[in-house]
Amino acid sequence: MSEFAVGCLGILALLVLMVLRMPIALAMALVGFAGFSILTSPQAALRMMATEIYANFSSATLTVIVMFIWMGFLAYYSGIGTQLYHFAYKLIGHLPGGLAIATQGACAIFGAICGSNTATAATIGAIALPEMKKYKYDDALATAGVAAGGVLGILIPPSVILLIYGTATEQSIGKLFMAGILPGVVLMLLYMLVIFVLALRNPTIAPPGPKADWRERLSALKGGLWEVLVVFCLSIGGLFAGWFSPT
Repeated sequence: MSEFAVGCLGILALLVLMVLRMPIALAMALVGFAGFSILTSPQAALRMMATEIYANFSSATLTVIVMFIWMGFLAYYSGIGTQLYHFAYKLIGHLPGGLAIATQGACAIFGAICGSNTATAATIGAIALPEMKKYKYDDALATAGVAAGGVLGILIPPSVILLIYGTATEQSIGKLFMAGILPGVVLMLLYMLVIFVLALRNPTIAPPGPKADWRERLSALKGGLWEVLVVFCLSIGGLFAGWFSPT
C-alpha cells in the first residue's frame, strides 16, 4: 500500500473515531501508530511511540504550563476575577449591552494572568451570568458572550496554547507572546462592537444596567486591576527586559 493511500485511510479513520466520540488525543495516537506500523513494522512503531511519549512528557519547557495554571488558580481564589468584573461593570455597564461588554473586558484582563480559556470563562462566567440574568439578558447572548470572552484567555499572554505551539514548532515563545497581544485586544474590541450593535438593534436582549457615578468607578478601580497590571507587567515586561525566559 502506498504512503498516499495510508495517509488517506488514516484521515478517514481519524474522522470516524472522532464521530464515535473517542478522545481526539487517543484517536490521533491510535491512527498514527497503525499507519506507522503499516509503513514500517509494529516493532518500529512501538519503539517510536515509547521514545516520543518520553521525549514529550519529559520536556522541561512544558513544566511552565503548571505554573501558568497555578497563577490562574491563585487569581481565581483570591477574588481578582470578581473585582475585575465589577470594575468593568461600573465603567461601562450602563451602555446598551453593557454587562456583556463588561464581560469581554473582564475576560481580556483576567486572561493576562491566566493562560487558560476554560479557567477564564469559568471564573468570569460565574460572576457575569447571574448579573446578566438579573437584568433580563437573553440567555443565548449571555452564554455566548462568556464563551467568546473565554477565548481571549488563549490569545493574550501568558498563553498555554501559544507555549505548546512554540514548543512543538520550535518557535520563540517570547515572540509568540508578544504577537498575541494585539490580536487579543482587537478581538476583544470586535466582540464588544458586535454586542453593542446587537443591543442597539434589539434593546430587549441586552438592557443597560444602572449607571455608576465617578466615585463608584474610581472605587472599583482599586480592586483587582492593579494586581493584574503588576503581574502582567512583571511577566511580559520581564521578557522584554531579558530578566528571564518565557519558560
